[in-house]
Amino acid sequence: MYTLKKSLGQHFLHDENICRRIVAALQENTFDRLLEIGPGGGALTKYLLQIRPMDFRAVELDAEKVSYLENKYPDIRGFLLHQDFLDMEKPFDLPFMIVGNFPYNISTQILFKILDWKDDVTGMVGMFQKEVAQRVASKEGSKVYGVLSVLVQAFFSVEFLFEVHENSFTPPPHVKSAVIRLKPLQDKIEMKSDKAFFLLVKTAFNQRRKMLRNGLKGLFTPEILQEAIFTRRAEELSVAEFATLTFRMS
Repeated sequence: MYTLKKSLGQHFLHDENICRRIVAALQENTFDRLLEIGPGGGALTKYLLQIRPMDFRAVELDAEKVSYLENKYPDIRGFLLHQDFLDMEKPFDLPFMIVGNFPYNISTQILFKILDWKDDVTGMVGMFQKEVAQRVASKEGSKVYGVLSVLVQAFFSVEFLFEVHENSFTPPPHVKSAVIRLKPLQDKIEMKSDKAFFLLVKTAFNQRRKMLRNGLKGLFTPEILQEAIFTRRAEELSVAEFATLTFRMS
């Protein structure tokens, strides 16, 4: 068998019904290439390896789990990358899907990496801490709406699929979990540039409780900052409103 490493945020899924639901949600999309992040003990992997035809890769940081998976599932040999997902290059030259029961201690960083690859990612089905899943899916006006919500929703539609009880994992985490699905937006949101958009959103939410006028002084002229929209707070603006504002940045 294998050991669990708290330092890597390992909570392994053992509920077969949840595994099948995740794979079923994944297969609602059509795809030719798939990357699994953090296969761990192979709860999802054993189902993913049965999907044919498909070009499959899995990335796992823990050397012990790599050895375990290669022994338990010989079909994965040659397709299992012993790497840190956050440091890896794109595993395919063509568009691909992503799936995983993500380590909760780096789940936000995983989403930012997916955003870096957004032009090649055709979708994602992933397990997150429920709080993070809610944040990604939340809309303007929500208390949990923030940088992550806006940046992800600028490029993907977000669907909150279902919650997962802590007893579905070994060991049970001290938090609730949930599965979400990302799909690239059919109608892309127009913005000045990705760089300008990311800068605007991150700067605006640095002082999320204050009027935008106070936090964005370095990004717009004093005249533009007098407009009514800048009397609102960051959490009140929609993704589209942020995108529109990028065209007026200095």
